[in-house]
Amino acid sequence: MDTVWILGDQLRRDLGALRGRHPGEVRVLVVESTAKFASKRWHRQRAHFVLASMRRFVLELRAEGFEVDLRVAPTLATGLAEHRAEFSPTQVVAMSPMSFSGRQMLERHEVIVLPNDQFICTAEEFAGWASGRRSMRMEDFYRWQRTRTGVLMVEGEPEGGRWNFDDQNREPPPSDGRSWPEALREPLDAIDARVMLDVERRCPSAFGDAPDGTWATTRAGALARLQQFVEEVLPLFGPHEDAMLRNEWKLAHSALSPYLNIGLLHPREVIDAAIDAYRASRVPIASAEGFIRQVIGWREYVWGLHWMWMPQYRTSNALDAQLALPPAFLGGPTELSCVAHAVAGIEQRGWVHHIERLMVLGNLALTAGVRPDAMVEWMWASFVDGAEWVMLPNVLGMALYADGGRMATKPYASGGAYINRMSDHCGDCRFDPKKRTGTDACPFTTLYWDFLARNEDALRGNNRMGNQLGSMRKLKDLDAVRERAVEIRDRLARGTL
Repeated sequence: MDTVWILGDQLRRDLGALRGRHPGEVRVLVVESTAKFASKRWHRQRAHFVLASMRRFVLELRAEGFEVDLRVAPTLATGLAEHRAEFSPTQVVAMSPMSFSGRQMLERHEVIVLPNDQFICTAEEFAGWASGRRSMRMEDFYRWQRTRTGVLMVEGEPEGGRWNFDDQNREPPPSDGRSWPEALREPLDAIDARVMLDVERRCPSAFGDAPDGTWATTRAGALARLQQFVEEVLPLFGPHEDAMLRNEWKLAHSALSPYLNIGLLHPREVIDAAIDAYRASRVPIASAEGFIRQVIGWREYVWGLHWMWMPQYRTSNALDAQLALPPAFLGGPTELSCVAHAVAGIEQRGWVHHIERLMVLGNLALTAGVRPDAMVEWMWASFVDGAEWVMLPNVLGMALYADGGRMATKPYASGGAYINRMSDHCGDCRFDPKKRTGTDACPFTTLYWDFLARNEDALRGNNRMGNQLGSMRKLKDLDAVRERAVEIRDRLARGTL
């Protein structure tokens, strides 16, 4: 009998090696690797989410009649070897993992690897699109995706006469005190309790709050969250998707990425739900298009780049950033209100939305010069939706410009003015976003100008940076700014900022 090996990011009955299979035809293998859980400082909710989702999927398969070998082993490879020794399968078949290193592991151990179908665009199709291009832009990929799939297209033209509605989706936080629907929660049960006992035993350095039911660990729970998002939240998504508020952790974001990343949801059903709501006039086109762009544009672009550029991409550090991960990111004290808020959100639920990741945490790491590998490892282990394929391009390419511009057309660096405009954090912060020197100057503002000066040689060839570099050269107090930046970076490294 063949064995179908299901990995922890493939928890879907109708995908990959399980599609079309029936009980009695194959045996299913699921391995819980104790080394994987011990390998990082995982967030408790991240570890619980993956482990509980795996175990509930096993129960669903067994209820359907499949024989499932759920095996706890030191490593995935050891679990596979033990399974082969006990059952002598004719062959072991698995769907390609989402990550490059996972695929390498399967190939080393002579597993028959089927293509991954958890995306709309396969890695091979992406490589075909990218072939021969002198440069790549996500916008070009997104339009290609729309054209070939027919998503939001009418007779070959984009719905509404425009490819995107970004100019309508970058409003600052609302001033009317509006709130968004509360996130759904699942009641925790005996399975969750057992999983948490195992998490505490297997992850000695785990951090963060214990699970509270925010993250569903079944397909039914994931579908309920998709339905709530489309019906109650998506109509509000577009205008304030870049805003940050202290009292609204999710705002109008979907928070569906964890379910997409382990197979509980598929991107096709997610965008179909959004399109149906738009066609029924329940969602404005700016919100529908903005959300769909994140799913079939950005998410799939990141996936394609990961497969095209690995494994060399992992060591990218074009700006030679060498600062250690700031203690503030690990829960240490900080006077930076926006950073404290983002880190508190990670502690509480293992998740903050994309602007807090990019323009607060990533921006500070970029302008301060934090080591890219340290930032990748931290974000990979800290976020419920973290994964190698997600974090490498997003952190190295988008947030830290560590690949020298292969992915992003410019560094996403900004001073405190951006955070002040797009959030309500600066009002009670002791730092002034308008100042770049002095003890009360916003570190983001100081570090922004110092970043430009420190990396002028590396950035002067980027035509999108000409105005910023020109403004930097005109600063009469640049020497004082750079002197202050040295102090800020030192205090950031020591955990006293």
